[in-house]
Amino acid sequence: MELKATSLGKHLAQHPYNRVRLLNAGVEVSGEKHEYLIPFNQLLSIACKRGLVWGELEFSLPDDKVVRLHGTEWNETQRFYHYLSLAWQQWSQEMSEVAAGVLNQQAEAIRLAEQQDRWLKRSDISSWQQAIRKSFDAVPLPVTRLGEFDNCRESWLYCQQWLNDSDSQRVKRNARWTDRMLEQHADYFEQVESSPLNPSQARAVVNGEDSVLVLAGAGSGKTSVLVARAGWLMLRRQATAEQVLLLAFGRKAAEEMNERLRSRLHREDFSARTFHSLALHIIRQGSNKSPVISKLENDTTARHALLIDVWRQQCSEKKAHANGWRQWLSDELEWEVEEGNFWQDNGLAKRLASRLERWLGLMRMHGGAQAAMIEGASDEIRDLFSKRVKLMAPLLKAWKTALKEEGAIDFSGLIHQAINILDKGRFISPWKHILVDEFQDISPQRAELLAALRRQNRQTALFAVGDDWQAIYRFSGAEMTLTTSFHHYFGEGDRCVLDTTYRFNQRIGEVANAFVQRNPHQLKKTLNSLTKGTKKAVQLLPEDQLEALLNKMSGYVQPDERIMLLARYHHLRPEVLDKAATRWPKLNLEFMTIHASKGQQAEYVILLGLSHGNEGFPAPARESVMEAALLPKVEEFPDAEERRLAYVAITRAIHQVWLLYDRDEPSDFVAELGRQGVPQVRKP
Repeated sequence: MELKATSLGKHLAQHPYNRVRLLNAGVEVSGEKHEYLIPFNQLLSIACKRGLVWGELEFSLPDDKVVRLHGTEWNETQRFYHYLSLAWQQWSQEMSEVAAGVLNQQAEAIRLAEQQDRWLKRSDISSWQQAIRKSFDAVPLPVTRLGEFDNCRESWLYCQQWLNDSDSQRVKRNARWTDRMLEQHADYFEQVESSPLNPSQARAVVNGEDSVLVLAGAGSGKTSVLVARAGWLMLRRQATAEQVLLLAFGRKAAEEMNERLRSRLHREDFSARTFHSLALHIIRQGSNKSPVISKLENDTTARHALLIDVWRQQCSEKKAHANGWRQWLSDELEWEVEEGNFWQDNGLAKRLASRLERWLGLMRMHGGAQAAMIEGASDEIRDLFSKRVKLMAPLLKAWKTALKEEGAIDFSGLIHQAINILDKGRFISPWKHILVDEFQDISPQRAELLAALRRQNRQTALFAVGDDWQAIYRFSGAEMTLTTSFHHYFGEGDRCVLDTTYRFNQRIGEVANAFVQRNPHQLKKTLNSLTKGTKKAVQLLPEDQLEALLNKMSGYVQPDERIMLLARYHHLRPEVLDKAATRWPKLNLEFMTIHASKGQQAEYVILLGLSHGNEGFPAPARESVMEAALLPKVEEFPDAEERRLAYVAITRAIHQVWLLYDRDEPSDFVAELGRQGVPQVRKP
């Protein structure tokens, strides 16, 4: 059956199509020079319209395409439309049965997968969506028409939800599954730690994404979550103990984690490692080498002595080196350097030793040739950086020589070798799960070691706990963006937030949280406390009132309660502590730097040194060219890391914090804390 335009209609329409013919399962629209075949499986709708005289047929196709036939006699147009519609609908109904079979089968497969007793990962959804698209491609009807048929509609809508709104569907499904797990395993979450895990901790533990970052403020139970996670993997039989790699950032932290694993999980087969012990294991297993760690790495005195001896030798033997070092110390660091043989000044040498150690460490961590280091520096500092590298070159050479004579390697060389072995496929990773504590302290080099492990075994899941508010180790190479942009570096996954602190009261939390979050680059989170606290829980006090404060505290502080005195630098230890053992024998006083206090807590904290100037807190926003070239870029917000240092100091306290400031030259932080509502008192 076919329909043609009339001679006059054809003349007036001036349209490329003037004839339509009904086929077995489609129509053919043609003209003098054009022909268009429309199968029913591409036809979305047919419209029959009447103009002033003639009829018009309109065929709608995918991608908003429309084919029209003009100038046909109206009665014939109606008759053709009737037969065409009947044939199309009969075909469509028949094909809907086929489509329903395909869709129902796909929907049932998704429902079964959705009901599995496990976490639904993003990677799972990707494979589901691929299967749904294949099913849609396999049906004989246009996908947009499937909702027209009762036998297809329910399954089609269900598949559409998982295809177009998968994130919200996945979140809802995982929330239901998590609720079921928390109820089903309530005994585990109540007993795995000394106190029951709170809902945010438990939900973080059961999260089964391939990359999970748990953001946790001070005292919110980061390590508890890590231990519970290891136990959860065992409980759910997702891995054996040998397939779980736990990483801490220092030997002491690893030992504490091991003790916690034994006491809480009652297992002896778990063992936390440091990044360096991990690298050592990879090298020993992936090669015939058994490297020894240099004694210099664990002997600060010997390390400093080596560097200072070489530095003094270079200055005494080479006038150019002496002049270069004088300029570096006086111009860049703004130190007072005496005339003559300044390198013999023991005070200056002692002060410089830690700097030399830091700069050498950064160069070793970089791992590349000196030319590559210089090339990587920004244009503004490249020339000056080149001069600094040349001054440091003899120290770097002496360090390598000392390692060679000892037949040992240092920590940076250890990790570089491990990464090289992994990339060459000489070590087969047995770990299905990597759990990392204090992730905010990670450096690019350590991050590359993790990445190399996951490249070697792409099924490895990464579970990390950390707090960008406590990122205070930039000077040793830690890069905060590895935490704040976690999923950019380590793949799509989830971010969980622990919202309760078990350490300090609400007032201490309000002051610390508001202060650190003035920096818009810090990730936003809320940390609630179980105790309220008074407005006096944080006070600003002149530093000359320290002795009076300790006198007063001796009257009410219990002998088993700890008092931490914290400062930005070691040399700010107050002289009054020299007589503390006999003046206040019942007070448990401990002085340490803020960096050393990380991970610790005390009933009372006294933060010293809130003054302005070169030795002040915040420290002046000035860094060596070496740091500018080899460390992560400084954040744009003023005193960003110094704010995090203050946050760490304040949040060590359980009950009360005193912030001691210089009356004559107070720190800029004093005025800001005052505006924030921290009371400024004259005496304790």
